[in-house]
Amino acid sequence: MTEDILARLKADDNFRQLPDIKCSGKYILIKDKNDENKKEECLLNFSSNDYLGIAASDMHKKFMHEIAESGEFLLSNPSSRLITGNSPDYSTLEQTIAKLYECRSVLVLGSGYLVNSGVLPAVTFKKDLILADKLVHASIIDGLRLCEAEWIRFAHNDMNHLETLLKKNKEKYDNIWVVTESLFSMDGDKALLKELIELKNKYGFKIYIDEAHAFGVLGPDGAGLTSEIIIDSNGKTAATECDIIIATLGKAIASQGAFVVTDSQTRDLLINRMRTLIFSTALPPVSLRWSDYVISRLPEMKREREHLAKMVKMCNGESQIIPIIAGENSKALEMSRKFREAGFWVMPVRYPTVPKGSARVRVSLSAAFSDEDIAKFLDVCKNIG
Repeated sequence: MTEDILARLKADDNFRQLPDIKCSGKYILIKDKNDENKKEECLLNFSSNDYLGIAASDMHKKFMHEIAESGEFLLSNPSSRLITGNSPDYSTLEQTIAKLYECRSVLVLGSGYLVNSGVLPAVTFKKDLILADKLVHASIIDGLRLCEAEWIRFAHNDMNHLETLLKKNKEKYDNIWVVTESLFSMDGDKALLKELIELKNKYGFKIYIDEAHAFGVLGPDGAGLTSEIIIDSNGKTAATECDIIIATLGKAIASQGAFVVTDSQTRDLLINRMRTLIFSTALPPVSLRWSDYVISRLPEMKREREHLAKMVKMCNGESQIIPIIAGENSKALEMSRKFREAGFWVMPVRYPTVPKGSARVRVSLSAAFSDEDIAKFLDVCKNIG
């Protein structure tokens, strides 16, 4: 059985292997293990989620210098948060994040996967319905599968389809949740937040929004797309209408972990019902402190966000995520190979990460890149595909 599955994956150009690479600032260093005489390659990393270029900056050196003298053991919180792992660094980080969201309640977890697979099963029940955008992340889909609630997926960013489902089901369930990403991870397009809020005001559902790829990059002080979109003449933002906002710390923040922004009662419910929190070892203090160090400096990183936005414009993109569609797996692999030959690390993305027939290379821009890097990349793109 296993041999058959692996053989089929290879035949479909869908077999994956872990790359043996080293990240060095904005570059990827890779050595061919099968050819000891071949020189180590140094490639511009166009596949990282380090959107603000933090991993390529000297911020980590300054941070490590500040904590070096503490003498504390910061490498582990060896139990769950509910036992002995809830170090004071959690509260500090949650308070720092809360300041970006008008002091709403915040709960930090170990990863985006733990959040997306754990929140919805904790806050929904048998007589609830979840309506999820067709292109939400796989971690959300796994969370949906764990729910007692029923769930339906609506066509991507199709507010007419969503409204049809709302009309059909509004009287059948105790609660309806609408789930979407603010900035979609594979296509780089944005949710129609104003239209979504209008539907919420009309039908009274709850909103769960994943800001994983927008947090740190978009909005005032990097608080995300929901904080950027103004929904009335008084300056009210979409963030105030979202019942649950989640984001990761492992992308633009260049750390680890994830967080939930919600009301205090829902936070208490998550602490008591969210299995991915209850049964997970806590994050180490050093990671929590590093996340707090970066997030507290997000307001000062306007230059990085503006530079990133400039590069997006140079590439005619909607966001820092730019898909170059190949269609077939073999073509995506070939495109990736051509980029590598030209000095760029651009990884192929295939099913099940994206729907069948929509294989692509996914370009991720970083504030660490120079105008020259982008100009060279665009020149290479002319001969790709």
